[in-house]
Amino acid sequence: MKQFVIAAGITLLTLTANQCLAQAKPKNEITTASAAAHSVQKININSATLEQLDAIPGLGQKKAQAVLDYIAQNGPISDQSQLTQVKGIGDKLAAKIGPYLSFN
Repeated sequence: MKQFVIAAGITLLTLTANQCLAQAKPKNEITTASAAAHSVQKININSATLEQLDAIPGLGQKKAQAVLDYIAQNGPISDQSQLTQVKGIGDKLAAKIGPYLSFN
């Protein structure tokens, strides 16, 4: 009987812990909608440094450098659709990083 009570207690504890973990949400998850809803300070893509671009979630150092190289060769980027012309940046990534950028 004692073993049954202990086993039932452990099972109940495990189920409760799993339920709590299933309801927990990541604190640092930023989506396009949440970035737009919050006051995110936008970076002007045409005057940004490598470090500023690298700090944008999802961009990374190589693609940040590719953005700077594109601007040096082709002039300023005027909108999000032109951003897809940068090597390594497609429609999905451009949409993801768009809320962090200004183009003026």
